[in-house]
Amino acid sequence: MRKFNVNVNGKSYAVEVEEVGGVATAPAAVAPAPAAVAPAAPAAAAPAPAPAAPAAAGKGDPVNSPMPGLVKKLCFANGATVEKGAEIITLEAMKMDTPVVAPKAGVITYCINEGANVDTGALLCTIA
Repeated sequence: MRKFNVNVNGKSYAVEVEEVGGVATAPAAVAPAPAAVAPAAPAAAAPAPAPAAPAAAGKGDPVNSPMPGLVKKLCFANGATVEKGAEIITLEAMKMDTPVVAPKAGVITYCINEGANVDTGALLCTIA
């Protein structure tokens, strides 16, 4: 048995440790710390893929995306007549559906497709 005093957080403890095995081993040699290596220059970020080409915007008042998200559903066919306040697109963000409503009555021309990811302010459609 070997006795040691151990200090932990300013408090001293007397401990006894039993030696097992008769062969004393030399302490392992401490390898020198590796030389500091300058971090590699960050790789150039890959250019963002070009967004899908939207359909030609129709004449009329633009309806822009109020938030980033996934175009989950186009509620009408292109060229359909919509009423003011009708849900025209469903956007999904963070597992929540958000309706986009027509700001006025008219004929709708979509500029995006279902499944497209859009950013805030992206042109979704026009209503003439």
